[in-house]
Amino acid sequence: MLNRRALLKGTAGFAVLGLSSGNALAKAAARGSINAAELGVQPDAAAGDQSKAFARMLAEASERNAPVFLPPGNYVVSNLTLPARVRLSGVPGASRVLYGGGGRLLTAEQAEHIEFTALVFDGASGSLADDAQGLLDLRRVAHLVIDNCMITGSGKHGLALEHASGRVERSDISGAADAGIYSVEAAGLEISGNTVSDCGNGGILVHRWQQAEDGTIVSGNRVQRIGARSGGTGQNGNGINAFRAGNVSISDNIVSDCAFSAIRANSSSNLQMTGNTCSRSGETALYSEFSFEGAVIANNIVDGAANGISIVNFNEGGRIGICSNNIVRNLSTTGPYPADAPGFGVGISVEADTTVTGNVIENAPLYGMQIGWGAYMRNVVATGNIIRKAGTGIAVTVVEGAGNAIISDNVIDGAGNGAIIGQRWAEPATGDLAKSNDSGYAHLTVERNRVS
Repeated sequence: MLNRRALLKGTAGFAVLGLSSGNALAKAAARGSINAAELGVQPDAAAGDQSKAFARMLAEASERNAPVFLPPGNYVVSNLTLPARVRLSGVPGASRVLYGGGGRLLTAEQAEHIEFTALVFDGASGSLADDAQGLLDLRRVAHLVIDNCMITGSGKHGLALEHASGRVERSDISGAADAGIYSVEAAGLEISGNTVSDCGNGGILVHRWQQAEDGTIVSGNRVQRIGARSGGTGQNGNGINAFRAGNVSISDNIVSDCAFSAIRANSSSNLQMTGNTCSRSGETALYSEFSFEGAVIANNIVDGAANGISIVNFNEGGRIGICSNNIVRNLSTTGPYPADAPGFGVGISVEADTTVTGNVIENAPLYGMQIGWGAYMRNVVATGNIIRKAGTGIAVTVVEGAGNAIISDNVIDGAGNGAIIGQRWAEPATGDLAKSNDSGYAHLTVERNRVS
């Protein structure tokens, strides 16, 4: 192994890359990193593919339990299976690991420690093997760190994780044919401070095979331009998606231009969506659906969507929610597929064991708020909200079998079809209930609302 002085002396050849390269080499030397060239891996090698040499380098570094530094340049490799311990770093934007084709780039199975820092992984949009989940396919990793990396051009997911624990942070993932980051069965994972963009089917996916506690933290990411190339009515096209994953926290993300939801949770209990900014969502911007218990959706901004916020599917067991202090505005009656009744253009929809307080809703062409659906309503309180410029201010179910609801102390301004209207499914069934303190329905209290 080179000592620090010898390695620093050898950095002179990289001076043309500026101070950042020299600093990276110096830091690598200070950490006792192996220079990849010592183990036969050269940047921009004339021979092209360096898979065998790269594999030998990683195996030896794992045996020594030592980090490896990749000098700036291109390294063409394929079908690498990572050893138990990998600590690989480079110069940000300049140390590039390129997929050479033939099946997969990097895979790991039951690794002890994998750490990638300041590297570029480029799949060149090449096809991957049927059993490869992503460009980086890392399974059963006890401790994972991906920091300040770029992952681009994957033919499937950009980063595919299974049973991973650790963190993915400050990285740029783009151009994946499927999702930018796909995690299944995580155990103590944090995904923070990343940019995920221009992906074919999803941004950040946190999934489980069966409903269970997951505990992933998704915070401070920027997710943008997410498509739904595989179609569907919500399976694809979401910026951030939790599926069967409990105890997930999704906070302070900026999510824009997604084909379906900015943030969508399906069968995920004890979920928090807080402090997110969601722009131009193709369908429902913030969604908690199907069999969940416990969803807090608070302090978010939704600007532009087919529907704003939905906490629904009491028919599937979806219940217990708090929807508070959100701004929801500029909704549309047009979505990515023909709408089921009652249609698109709803600000906030809730159904069971849920409070709706302190929200501001503006420009909701169908309903500012929808409370219940047919017989599916129980224990809803809607108080202290402002609804401005809506088709109907609040639509509430009056179908037989619906449970209790209180609608009080709201301000409703400019609702063209009535401030508070009782509905039988999608059809209006009452006059404007805001005009009297007696709704005429035993399950429904309507009082002290201000209408203009």
